[in-house]
Amino acid sequence: MARKDIMEVNLKKTSSESVRPLFTPEVSDSLSGLDIPDTLVEDLILRRLYTTGTNSLKALSQALKLSYSVVQEIFERLRKEQFFEIKGMQDRDYIFTLSGKGQEFARKSYEMCRYVGPAPVSLDAYRNAVMAQKGKVSVNRSSLRSLFSDLVLTDNLLDQLGPALNSQNSIFLYGSTGNGKTSLASRMARIYDDVIAVPYAVEFDRQIIVVYDPVFHERVDTAVQAIDPRWVLCRRPCVIVGGELTANMLELKMDESTGVYAAPLQMKANNGMFVIDDFGRQILSPEYLLNRWIVPLDRRVDYLSLTYGVKFEIPFQETVVFSTNFDPSKLADEAFLRRIQNKIYVEPVGPEVFDQIFIRVVENKNLKSEPGSSKFLRNLCSELMGRELRACYPDDIITIIEAISAYEEVPVLISKDNLKRAADIYFTQTLTVTDT
Repeated sequence: MARKDIMEVNLKKTSSESVRPLFTPEVSDSLSGLDIPDTLVEDLILRRLYTTGTNSLKALSQALKLSYSVVQEIFERLRKEQFFEIKGMQDRDYIFTLSGKGQEFARKSYEMCRYVGPAPVSLDAYRNAVMAQKGKVSVNRSSLRSLFSDLVLTDNLLDQLGPALNSQNSIFLYGSTGNGKTSLASRMARIYDDVIAVPYAVEFDRQIIVVYDPVFHERVDTAVQAIDPRWVLCRRPCVIVGGELTANMLELKMDESTGVYAAPLQMKANNGMFVIDDFGRQILSPEYLLNRWIVPLDRRVDYLSLTYGVKFEIPFQETVVFSTNFDPSKLADEAFLRRIQNKIYVEPVGPEVFDQIFIRVVENKNLKSEPGSSKFLRNLCSELMGRELRACYPDDIITIIEAISAYEEVPVLISKDNLKRAADIYFTQTLTVTDT
């Protein structure tokens, strides 16, 4: 997961003027239209004032992503109960703070939950949004080659990958290490050219679950009409995890210091892709993950639990991509593999593809290469080292040459001597152990 090709994922950009979301939640001008408990909104406003002090209706509206009229409705209600002290007016807007009574109520609410961010949407609204925003994919060999133009891929691989992506069912990429499975998986979200609405948070049983995550949800500005500000327009997410994946990342997790839940990774990946890289090398066992997801993969729903045992259902509308160096039959039983309909073998590269990758690496790095360098490197990797050709070798070995050149303070030159020197550093040698 530390490979730079993950960090360099550059999803296809979309013109903001041409985008129209599949789901456009309307702005609610009344408290009843929010579809969440009135008292939850009241508590949210009180907690916000408790942490910020003096505020205005406009500032609260902007911070909590609620319409001005909704905030005003709550303000008038709590004002009658003497929860506020009016400090003055500014541009026809009240400037106010909590009264002693308001402070006491807000303190009790804050002790139970410290969430003061954007107002949540209801669980039903979230479910409806996910189902309304199912991805629609239609790619052919030509369009797929264009989307993956920064990779060197064979027609055979594209012809397996295309139907798999069109099906939007789970995908199992397998094959020996270093042949581009991670690079391929991390770019698959390029097939989407639309945007979706993601809620900042979801409410269920008066509990708040934070869903929007700027790490995975890339905001976009579009020319569509105003939507409910509790939702964020984003590109479809591509969540990538590797060996760091643990069981608790797949469950609701409450921060005991705040009383707020964080959505699990598969919830953040809804309407997009969830890539599990280096499958089989996680801290959790493959058996655990397979048992945990056998129902979601089959029925497209998942079940989550609050800390006190109450369970609820969410959609599982995402394409899951497993990438592994292991034999799939040794990682999963037949029942699970049957639920992953697309199994794609990413084979070692041949001489022609190896040379194409070599040339592209040299060109992208704007380096000079002696004639015959690619063939010489092929011989080093296959004949001399007794290894199959792998897609990662050109970039990895040329990177070592760059480091050597920097160390010796000389221009970078891809020569046979430098390739041999870099290969000696890159490949391990067989050690002969002698008894003493």
